[in-house]
Amino acid sequence: MLSERLQALTQVKAVSRVDGAHCPEYALTEAGKELANLVGALGTWGQRWLPRQPSSEDVDMEPLLVDMQRRVRFHALPKDPLIVRFEMDHRQLRFMLLKSTEASFCSQNPGFPEALRVRARLSTLIAWWRGDATFAEARQMGLAIEGAKALVRAFPNWFDRYLFAEIGPARPDETP
Repeated sequence: MLSERLQALTQVKAVSRVDGAHCPEYALTEAGKELANLVGALGTWGQRWLPRQPSSEDVDMEPLLVDMQRRVRFHALPKDPLIVRFEMDHRQLRFMLLKSTEASFCSQNPGFPEALRVRARLSTLIAWWRGDATFAEARQMGLAIEGAKALVRAFPNWFDRYLFAEIGPARPDETP
C-alpha cells in the first residue's frame, strides 16, 4: 500500500524519487510542501473540531504502534536495548524493541529483556497518544506501566506523541 501511495505522489509530482544506496529515497517537491501545509491544516482542523471518543470508535493497535515506532526520541532512550510489552484489552500481545538507533514492533519478543509492561484498554493508550488525555489522566483511566521506577517515569518521554496531540478541542463557546 505504501509503495502504491508513493508512486501516486510521484506521478502528481508531490514527491521525487531517487535511487539510494540500498533502496529508493523520496523527498517532498515544492508541490509536496504545499500539499503538506494543506494536510497539516486539515489535521489541525480535525483535532479541534471533530469529536473523538476512542472508547466507542473502531480502534486498532497496529496503527498506534506503528506511529509510536515512527516517533521515538532515540536520544531519550536508555543505552541498553529493551523490550516494551503491550497488553491491550484481550488482543494479541505486541512487543516494541527500543535501541538507541532503532525501534521496531513485533508479535513475539525478539530475545531482549522485557523492561516494561504496558497494560490498558487500547482506547486509553490512544487517548493519551493523540492528546485527548494527559499521561496522568491516562493513568487514572487505567493505563498501567510496570517495571523499574526510572523506566516507568521515563516512558512517556521516549516518544513524540501524535503530530496533532498538542492541539486541544474547540471550547464549547466556539462555533465551527
